[in-house]
Amino acid sequence: MKQDIKSRADVERMVNTFYDKVKQDDVIGFIFNDIAKVNWEKHLPVMYDFWENIIFLTNKYVGNPMSVHIHLNEQVPFTKEHFQRWLLLFTGTVDELFEGKKADIVKEKAASIAAIMETKIASPFKIMR
Repeated sequence: MKQDIKSRADVERMVNTFYDKVKQDDVIGFIFNDIAKVNWEKHLPVMYDFWENIIFLTNKYVGNPMSVHIHLNEQVPFTKEHFQRWLLLFTGTVDELFEGKKADIVKEKAASIAAIMETKIASPFKIMR
């Protein structure tokens, strides 16, 4: 039986597993590998803080994810397919590893984040920035 997300170690496991999938993915992997050229040693701890804050309200995350994604979108226009794939990989990773209230919350938050970013960045009705 799977357990719920209970600690930072669980968050790190979730994030690492998710990004291992992203790096290999045919739909969005190139954005991370070739366009953003992500420095994983720096990026992963930021993502640990981000998701730990979402789940446990730690206030450890500092950053502006929207501006980073707007900049990337200028280099390669994001599509609805990109956001759907990100969400599919993320929620699939959570379901693979965990079950419970925190796991459900993190999947709901991920869906909300994807929808907001898609609306603000990739939608033909982009919100003015």
